[in-house]
Parts: sequence; C-alpha cells; structure tokens
Amino acid sequence: MSTTKCCPFCEPQHDPDQKIIFENEFCYYLQHPKHQDILEGSGLIVPKVHRQTVFDLTPEEWAATYELMQQVKQYAEENYAPDGFTLGWNVGEASNQSILHAHFHILPRFADEPFAGKGIRAWFKSEENRRPGR
Repeated sequence: MSTTKCCPFCEPQHDPDQKIIFENEFCYYLQHPKHQDILEGSGLIVPKVHRQTVFDLTPEEWAATYELMQQVKQYAEENYAPDGFTLGWNVGEASNQSILHAHFHILPRFADEPFAGKGIRAWFKSEENRRPGR
C-alpha cells in the first residue's frame, strides 16, 4: 500500500477521528464523528492506495467501491432509515475536492432536513450558478 505524507485517507486506522465502519481488500468506508452531528450516517468510500481522483481508480478498486456501496446502503437503511441518498465524487478545486485522495461521498438524506430536495441537480439547474457571459 502506498501512502502520501499528510493524507488523512491513506492510513485512517492511525487517525483517532476517523472511524472505519467497513473495509475490503481495496477500500475503506469511513465515518467522521463531526459529520455525524450534521447529517447522520454520512461517510466516504476511499481506496486504500492513494489515488488522487476517481479517474485514477483501477478496475479492482471500482468493483470494491461498488461492493462497499451496497453494504453501506443496507447498513444505512437498517441504522438510520433515510428517505433517500445523495452520492458523489468531487474532482479538482473547482468541484471542491479539498483532499487530494479520491473519496466517494455517501449521504443518507432525510425528508425533514433543511436541504431536502436539493441534490446534485440543484447546481446545474440554478441560474445563480450560470457562468459569466453564458
């Protein structure tokens, strides 16, 4: 397993703030306690090997991500009973990728949350997000 200095996802087992919920040969599913206060059940699937973006994943890491995603869905439904999910990858600074280690967000969504009904489409359907001069 390769690691990159100061990457919080390369060795989450050494970070007391990260909780490894599930793992398989290629990936971890992590939950951070501070995020549970805002949106319970939210977490990330990250490859164990440092990959900067989703575009860098191997076929094995893609399959392992899918495997964990199905496991996380069942876990979230049993433990949090969400009304839906938002799933996503951020790639690059313009997309708000703040940690340069690929990470797949799995966000259980609830009908009573303030942003209910606001998913990925909200960004590309919003006039406020129109690029200047377009």
